[in-house]
Amino acid sequence: MKLVIHSKNIEITDAIREYVHQKIEKAASHFQSITNEVDVHLSVARNPRINTRQAAEVTIYANGSVIRAEESSESLYASIDLVADKIARQLRKYKERRQDQKTQPQPTEVVVAESVVPDLIGDRTPELPNEVVRTKYFSMPPMTLAEALEQLQLVGHDFYMFRNSETGEINVIYERNHGGYGVIHPRNGNGHTNGKNGKSSHNNIVMPEKSHSK
Repeated sequence: MKLVIHSKNIEITDAIREYVHQKIEKAASHFQSITNEVDVHLSVARNPRINTRQAAEVTIYANGSVIRAEESSESLYASIDLVADKIARQLRKYKERRQDQKTQPQPTEVVVAESVVPDLIGDRTPELPNEVVRTKYFSMPPMTLAEALEQLQLVGHDFYMFRNSETGEINVIYERNHGGYGVIHPRNGNGHTNGKNGKSSHNNIVMPEKSHSK
């Protein structure tokens, strides 16, 4: 299992490196058969308006899927402990979901909305940095809406960008403020989507209830 450590505003000492390997390798020890690579990003946020926060982010690439967890606290070692526990739970859920799909695959019902929602952030106030502070690159293999939703739940974000296997377009699936999920499609110059059958550029996704709790 390949483990790579990145850092920002912090020096990676031998003690920190050894602690990361100890905790993260232990968390993924029962899932090495599905784990291809592990990226660990350690950082310290230096903001005079808030207390110094030390964050640990773990991204695991497992059989074409991306599993992510992030934790922060006033102690880097505590953050590593927290994120190790969290990524272990994420891996366990991922493996259980894969096993459930092999035995009893659950269909996904997609309901096409009648109009495009103009505001995606609702009551939240956007806070954008003055400059680009981080750039990420990742492969984007074609996937279905159901597979994209699974990836959204694994990475821990409130949105996920993917290439739709049915249309070949880049879509974004996101969590809606009032429950459920939405999908954003690109539209061409005449105001219609490029998708099949003239589908709307915004979908609601209704998932079947899970038999097990988070």
